[in-house]
Amino acid sequence: MAQQTMEVCVSNPSKTQRNDAPVIIPLTANNNVQSAVVTCGDKEIPCQLDDLDQDDVFDELCFLADLNSKQTKKYTVTLYPTGEPRSYSPRVFTEMALRNNKVKDKNKQDNFISSITVTKDCADPYHMQHHHGVDFESEYNGIRIYFDKRQTPDLYGKKEKRLELKETQFYTTKEQKEQGYGDDVLWVGNTFGLGAFRGWDGKKPSLLDDVLFRTQRIISYGPLRTIVEMEDKGWRVVPGKPRVKAIIRYTQYAGHRDTQVDVIFKQNVSDFFFSTGIINVKGSEEFSDKKGLRACWGSAWPSNDTIYQKKETVGLGIYVPTTYIRQEIPATPDNYAFLIQIFNQQMRYYITYTSDNETFGFHNAKDWFKYLREWKKELETPITTNVLLKK
Repeated sequence: MAQQTMEVCVSNPSKTQRNDAPVIIPLTANNNVQSAVVTCGDKEIPCQLDDLDQDDVFDELCFLADLNSKQTKKYTVTLYPTGEPRSYSPRVFTEMALRNNKVKDKNKQDNFISSITVTKDCADPYHMQHHHGVDFESEYNGIRIYFDKRQTPDLYGKKEKRLELKETQFYTTKEQKEQGYGDDVLWVGNTFGLGAFRGWDGKKPSLLDDVLFRTQRIISYGPLRTIVEMEDKGWRVVPGKPRVKAIIRYTQYAGHRDTQVDVIFKQNVSDFFFSTGIINVKGSEEFSDKKGLRACWGSAWPSNDTIYQKKETVGLGIYVPTTYIRQEIPATPDNYAFLIQIFNQQMRYYITYTSDNETFGFHNAKDWFKYLREWKKELETPITTNVLLKK
């Protein structure tokens, strides 16, 4: 099959400048794409090819666009049936690793894996993986997803805008802290943390306790976006009702503070209720626009170690489109929650956060909540893409 060339027009309908706006080009299975090149004028733009369903066929091409207010840019995308994806400097990072008992340093673990599955009888999946589950980051953030019935996103707060998790592995040493590296900044317990997806028992959020097979996997390592998945096969959401299969996919784009969360079911789940939200950081100030945007700003200890750790101040945010929201649950000591219903077997929402440690971020509730209102407007006014096949 000969190469294919597309002209892609990308437009920013907003008055706000867009940087690193994701452009996604779906690929058909019969294209047999093995490599790709994206150009804008005479400049090559980094891109990546992703195999979302892991069948060894690329499903999507992704690149990032910088657009001024109301601007339209034309890109040329060339797809090749031979070769391999081009290599570009990584702007994201992701990692899974089993513990290596021969390696004593907590930030030098090297038993790397890309997927792990446990059965319902697994006694302690939480301690199977180093840093307790898959982690990923952009220049702005760092998140790990606990590999247990909580599946909670836990947070790494940075000082500098850069990639760090390859060096710290979520366990920053004293020497690294002195060099300006970040660290864990949130204690999550059984709360939502930052936007965990949960069931609903009729009165409150419920953990993913009754699951036949639990999987974590890395779908994409970058360089422009990481994609990781939690798969819960045979999840009994509510006693007495049929088990379901859920995939919770986290996509982290380079240049983005926020993370996209897609929840995909293999069955009709319209008669179930679910939940998501954010932790109520102790003493936090709450914000809600009553239309899917909810946030807080507060300070708390990230662990029980009050000698080597310090109190951390964070701002959290979640945006859930109102299509899925049945109720905004009043704040509890643990969570700011949403009651969720899904009618088409899938939903998408977004999570984001800041740490007061950042030299590049936000340092009070007022500025953080203002940013979140702008963030929501940007999510609701996405760029548009028009693809014309040239050859």
